[in-house]
Amino acid sequence: MTAASDDLRPAYLLLEDGTRFDGLACGAAVDATGEVVFTTGMAGYQESVTDPSFAGQLLVFTYPQIGNYGVSGSAMESDRIHVRAVIMREAVNHDDAPAAEQGWLDWLRDCGVPAITGVDTRALTRHLRDTGAMRGGLFAGDVPTEQAAAAVAAEPPMAGQDLASTVTPERAEIVGAENDGPLIAALDTGIKRSIVSELVRRGARVRLHPLSDGPAAVLEGDPDAVFLANGPGDPGAVPHVVETIRELIGQKPIFGICMGHQLLCQAVGLETYKLPFGHRGGNHPVKDLTTGRVEITSQNHGFAVQTPDGTGRIDGDEPVRWETDFGPAQLSHLNLYDRTVEGLVLPEANAATVQYHPEAAPGPNDAHYLFDRFLDQIGKRDGAPPSLAGITKQTGDAAARAAGVTGDDEAAR
Repeated sequence: MTAASDDLRPAYLLLEDGTRFDGLACGAAVDATGEVVFTTGMAGYQESVTDPSFAGQLLVFTYPQIGNYGVSGSAMESDRIHVRAVIMREAVNHDDAPAAEQGWLDWLRDCGVPAITGVDTRALTRHLRDTGAMRGGLFAGDVPTEQAAAAVAAEPPMAGQDLASTVTPERAEIVGAENDGPLIAALDTGIKRSIVSELVRRGARVRLHPLSDGPAAVLEGDPDAVFLANGPGDPGAVPHVVETIRELIGQKPIFGICMGHQLLCQAVGLETYKLPFGHRGGNHPVKDLTTGRVEITSQNHGFAVQTPDGTGRIDGDEPVRWETDFGPAQLSHLNLYDRTVEGLVLPEANAATVQYHPEAAPGPNDAHYLFDRFLDQIGKRDGAPPSLAGITKQTGDAAARAAGVTGDDEAAR
């Protein structure tokens, strides 16, 4: 069943610069405003809308048909939908795929999330690439343009918004308590379930902390490491979290991804800035400067770490170093689309970061080695202090796994 049926109502998307895109409403009968962004992912629509990193945003899918395989409980990245609205070229409501539990559009309606189909998403995406992500709103066709424009203007810009505090849990909880592996204290800025699952299935116990927890609470029970996760909004809008991380540096190994990468960099004295239209999708090439390998990565972020020269871009492929409040930081990963920072190693702070999402692994296994290396490093019990200095370097079995080569395959060569 497609969404293009006669009972659908006219609707439109209005951007803050006055650009309008018309279509048909196919979700809940409510209006919505927020930052309009696009993702180039060809699958994973349910994972995207339930990713807390999309809180406060209207999500444009560039893939032309969305909803082909329905929705299911196993695809949830959190307990609810976090996007404010969904924008599509052609929405379908199939519920007959093998794992489907409900149709995509039925689910959006049940969850109270508005959506629009029939939009020229190609033109919309090109416009956002040229002008940058901006505020916008999804409205019923009979809403006057002046009224819609006022609602869009009243929406606060993404820069400066603390959205992480709206998705953090109320209290700490442990996932994987039955495991006997390392205890990892994670600051929950909006962590995806798949990240927690990657750690737990490797034997770790993950204690998820609300952002109100300070250093003492995070260090309670002597965790083996601190994990900083993804999340929505401006990393510069949560200074209390940055201060907590700053006080944790040097006490435990710290590994950050996505927003966690940005927050850790702020904690050591680096700056972040807003990208024109962000990185969202599953086809972003990232170069590991230690090994020279290129990973195909999944990304979902609108901010990035500033470079030493203030341009936000790295011209060469050398591992640039710059000084921080906690010793040198060395560039470990580089985005080959726009030359932005994708990962750092801070050896004196016993910390490492990557900007992308290793749990999504669209390569399909390019980045899974990061979880293996993380747990291998912090799990050592030989008397030497755990070190994350080499966590972003693919070597040995980890590199073979990332390339999709098994032990038997290697022996046969």
